[in-house]
Amino acid sequence: MTAPRLRGSARHPLRRDWGVALELGSARTRAWVPGRGLITDVPTVTFGAGTTYPIQRGTIVDEAGCARMLQRLLGHRLPRRTRPHIVLTTPVLDGPAYRSAARAAVEVLRPRTVRTIPTARAVALAAGAGLSRPLLVVDVGAHLSEVVLLSGTGVVDARRAALGTGDLGAARPAGIADTVASMITEMLRQDRTSRTADALHRGVLLAGGGALRPGIVHDLSGLLGVPPRVVPAPHTAAVRGAARHLCALHGGGLGARPLPR
Repeated sequence: MTAPRLRGSARHPLRRDWGVALELGSARTRAWVPGRGLITDVPTVTFGAGTTYPIQRGTIVDEAGCARMLQRLLGHRLPRRTRPHIVLTTPVLDGPAYRSAARAAVEVLRPRTVRTIPTARAVALAAGAGLSRPLLVVDVGAHLSEVVLLSGTGVVDARRAALGTGDLGAARPAGIADTVASMITEMLRQDRTSRTADALHRGVLLAGGGALRPGIVHDLSGLLGVPPRVVPAPHTAAVRGAARHLCALHGGGLGARPLPR
């Protein structure tokens, strides 16, 4: 009898490309692995002398703490000897400082590659929204709200406010809706083209935990004059969109796994 062919060995294990989509939010950290789905959705906290919050209002304030958190959450979930491809969502207006700190933090996972994607772009991908026409994306998180105008593959304009659902103890839902509407109004006033107006007429794409609050959705609809289009499962839209981007970049190497919806 012919012995079966062994694929790999203990000394030379099979290499299999893995990918991880990451959302490092001020309130929650989420990770999505193609083929496995959402594997982590937990508060963004780290432990040492006490409980600390390494990301605040969309800014990484403790890079080392963020790395420790990622090691604790994901280090044991990735196969040994694997160097994953990572796609990381980033707030639009944090710029190079956030991307640099985030890339340094994820180095604890020994990535093969690290790509970043603006959160608004990831939301659009999760919603399957085409960008052949201008698109307004509103992301209302726990501690940060962003309004972003997308056109083609790029960010045309963006606004942010340090206000979110975590502030509802001090701010009414109408206060969040008012802030978002004010940012959109400012964009309309400063836009010398028709792109912002066209995107508003098309309908605002609403994501983040704030999209699960009926009061915010209702108030925003009244202020804008058009009902927002709420992304399915809006609280996980960013990480799912990052996973779609990951699959598009490394689809063949990741085993052509189904795209998240």
